[in-house]
Amino acid sequence: MNPNGLFGLSDHLALLSKHGDPLEVLDATVDFEYFRDWLVDGLGYGDGAKGGRPPFDPVSMFKALILQAQHNLSDARMEFMIRDRLSWMRFLGFDLGGPTPDENTIRLFRNKLTEIGTLQRVMKAFDWQLKKKGYIPPLGDCTKSPAGQRMSGQIVDASLVPAPKQRNTEEEKAAIKAGKTADEIWPDEPNKAAQKDTNARWTLKVGGKVRFRPDGTPLPMIAIPTFGYKSHIAIDRRCGFIRSFAVTSAAHGDGRMLRQVVTTDNASGDVWADSAYRSKANEAWLSGKILRSQIHRRKPKGRPMSEATSRANGKKSSIRAHVEHVFAHQKNRYGLFIRTIGLARAEAKLTLANIAYNMDRLVFHERRAAAG
Repeated sequence: MNPNGLFGLSDHLALLSKHGDPLEVLDATVDFEYFRDWLVDGLGYGDGAKGGRPPFDPVSMFKALILQAQHNLSDARMEFMIRDRLSWMRFLGFDLGGPTPDENTIRLFRNKLTEIGTLQRVMKAFDWQLKKKGYIPPLGDCTKSPAGQRMSGQIVDASLVPAPKQRNTEEEKAAIKAGKTADEIWPDEPNKAAQKDTNARWTLKVGGKVRFRPDGTPLPMIAIPTFGYKSHIAIDRRCGFIRSFAVTSAAHGDGRMLRQVVTTDNASGDVWADSAYRSKANEAWLSGKILRSQIHRRKPKGRPMSEATSRANGKKSSIRAHVEHVFAHQKNRYGLFIRTIGLARAEAKLTLANIAYNMDRLVFHERRAAAG
């Protein structure tokens, strides 16, 4: 390619910028260098005195993981896309014709960050970056309520994230439920054990559009068997950033995770959640943390729900529904799906998806602020 020609590399990149390269916007909005110290400390890079090929820049590799999360790519596909897309190479800081990470390098880099817990620290570091930019719950100025009052508090919810289905015998299922590892269940079949996920679980997903009989009465909701994990998050009501999260198997109860995901530092006021989170223990815990419960009330057993309770739940739903936008963004845009084996790697996958979402959310707020 002739760099000085009409269609040379510099001209081509200039045209990408002219038409609005979203990765340039992301790079200008998020201070990726802010993560360098956490990445270097976590990875334990040496000074090169022992020789060997120098590692790829950790910030560039972290950017690659963000791109991978945003496009739900396998490691092999990610290797190809880095080499194929000029906009990606520019964003990652790689030169055309120069070395780029292969699928093994990408996998090992992500696994290293997973093993030492660096991804969680990086997400916390990005939360600090948000606070430096003024997105401090409840003091920031993201949105206002119709009455002009600043929105505060946090919204809690969970969403199922599917994984490749496992087919096991009844004896194998019993061993998995008993807590045995794959190597213990299939000691003579190491290849099979390597492909078995003993952390994911089956559960029934009840939902979908409400269907009605010809006489107008609603039909029972459909329960769909789902295998995988569950992403639990808490977002701040005003700005919509994910402030806390946890990952469990799909069968784990939502209400049991309330205390793990509700933030008590810099938290304010109310906590919204659906009725799955309502229990005497959770209500007492929230009260003890000086947080006001806005959790939906359940229908009384054997009796119809009162009109007052129904109206109150409806008002809560108008606020609680904002958390559904987070899951919709991740599932529709990112195509969220767990390809890896084990809870630790599933947590890494969802941590990166949560970081990527917060970055997208920051770009949204910064663009809106710039537009006036």
